[in-house]
Amino acid sequence: MRLILLGPPGSGKGTQAQRLVHRHGIVQLSTGEMLRAAVAAGTPVGLQAKEIMANGGLVPDEVVVGIIADRIEEPDAKKGFILDGFPRTVPQAEALDELLRKKHLKLDAVVELRVNESALLARVEKRAEETRARGEEVRLDDTPEVLTKRLAQYRSLTEPLIHYYSERRKLLTVDGMMTIEHVTREINRILTALGALEPKEHEEPKGASKSASKASRTAKKTAKTATKKAAESAKKAAKPARKAAKSASKPVSKAKAAKKATKKAAKQPTRKTVKKAAKQAARAANARKGAKAAKKAAKKLTKKRAKR
Repeated sequence: MRLILLGPPGSGKGTQAQRLVHRHGIVQLSTGEMLRAAVAAGTPVGLQAKEIMANGGLVPDEVVVGIIADRIEEPDAKKGFILDGFPRTVPQAEALDELLRKKHLKLDAVVELRVNESALLARVEKRAEETRARGEEVRLDDTPEVLTKRLAQYRSLTEPLIHYYSERRKLLTVDGMMTIEHVTREINRILTALGALEPKEHEEPKGASKSASKASRTAKKTAKTATKKAAESAKKAAKPARKAAKSASKPVSKAKAAKKATKKAAKQPTRKTVKKAAKQAARAANARKGAKAAKKAAKKLTKKRAKR
């Protein structure tokens, strides 16, 4: 994930950058810190910057880009980075685009924290009053006068970047006047929608994660208990129904048995049918006896005629 946070002084860029750094394991690249680190390390670019700064000059864009080029090659920047304080101008943005192109990297998004300047000035005035009320000294760079100058500088130099990145479809705008938590959630939401963050990365801080996990376990336990109770209640409710069904089936069983008995009884002979059958059998027997006698008599008569 490679990001740029845009917004006027006091918009909360530093706070949101730190939250992204801690939550997603990326690094915040501050041009001021990188310059000091390069000078201390004695790198070729650092030595060049040191000489310019020693002469009271402003470090040119190509030197700053060279320092960024060295910094993003370090292992801790491989997962991603947030640029803080760079680019400040359109030429710096063009130089950064060229650097990333050469390194075959892409900028995922430019998040603009849009704020109300009048509200920012009122906020600084209130903070200055509270500081004085505590008997503390107000920082020189934390006064309405200094903020007014910095806002004017932002509008003239940096605000054109909004149009520059909007044309390249990299700009995402978030309402910076929301609470810090709301701004953080909105940034994570849009980065996840873009695919710059994996869904698993879109999480609450560790404390919130533990609370959510605990709540999830409690919910599962409650659901399990409720399911068990519901099953027991259903079982109890079903018992009378089964008993009633059993009772209702008894008449059916009795009727079935009676039908079977009737059928069986119908097959058994009565005294009348037995007597009738005996008579028929006697008649048949007599008929067979008579036929046999007649046959015998006819045979005898035939033999007599043959003798004559």
